[in-house]
Amino acid sequence: MSGGVDSSVAAALLQEQGHDVTGVTLKLWGGASDSGCCSVADVEDARRVAAQLGVPHYVFNLTDDFTDSVVNPYIDEHAAGHTPNPCVECNRSIKFGRLLDRSEALGFDFLATGHHARVVSTGAGAYSLRRGVDGAKDQSYVLYMLGQRELARTRLPVGELTKADVREHAARLGLRTAHKPESMDVCFITRGGREAFLADRVPARSGVVVDTSGATLGRHAGVTAFTVGQRRRLGVVTGERRYVVDIDPRTATVTIGGSRELLRNEVALRDLVFVDGAPTGSELHAQVRAHGQPIRSSLEGATVCFATPQPRVAPGQVVALYDGDALVGGGIAT
Repeated sequence: MSGGVDSSVAAALLQEQGHDVTGVTLKLWGGASDSGCCSVADVEDARRVAAQLGVPHYVFNLTDDFTDSVVNPYIDEHAAGHTPNPCVECNRSIKFGRLLDRSEALGFDFLATGHHARVVSTGAGAYSLRRGVDGAKDQSYVLYMLGQRELARTRLPVGELTKADVREHAARLGLRTAHKPESMDVCFITRGGREAFLADRVPARSGVVVDTSGATLGRHAGVTAFTVGQRRRLGVVTGERRYVVDIDPRTATVTIGGSRELLRNEVALRDLVFVDGAPTGSELHAQVRAHGQPIRSSLEGATVCFATPQPRVAPGQVVALYDGDALVGGGIAT
């Protein structure tokens, strides 16, 4: 129970279905935070909702695990010129890692969250992960790492509802989170504070901004301020629209170019995983952002080949693979 409306309603729905529900909120970050499940206000909201529902509520302190598995890799990835997704790593290592393990050790049958996605039984003890009913809120992308072991013990009650349905249900029950705004930021960084957070942890190393011919256009204060595909705040004036097409952290060089120079036919993946074995069909759809449009693709080994050229996927980003509304797997762009 993160303190938001989705996990609040997930708990309420399971209780209505007759399950014996226990609410758990994770304390993940000991530093400054004003958003996500890491703030004091969110923990209090979760506690109050649990009290409204009449279910036990506990706080598990996983700050050390969170720092080791999520925060430090986030810093290291940015220092390497990559664009990591900390929510994905939190799901992998913390929610469906440490928390799932602890739920099993404590004797619980299932772990439920408020993610907008669906776990569907395909028979013979196998499960698939499907997009949530509300396409605009679908979160299957950030759950691409879940395999059969995790899905067998996971319940995602709000995946069958639209966001409007969720809020209406919360309002009918009088839950304090019914009209609470959504959090859209990284939970361990204060709003608008990403550059300051990284500047305090990554030694600044100035470098040059060049075009694709190698001509120097200007200088920058550090590569952590850039990501592949970035268009604004490049720090140089070119007279026409330019994008970051490459970042070399070894030389602190940022290369910019036009939209055509950003296009790629494929992206190689590392740490490729599948929900239930490698796909057998030749045509898939790749999704390269949390709410991005599916791109017709094929998978050749650990390389996703696009049917039409696409803007380069920033190293460190997740590429999730779908067959229809079923997520089949994914990996990290290299």
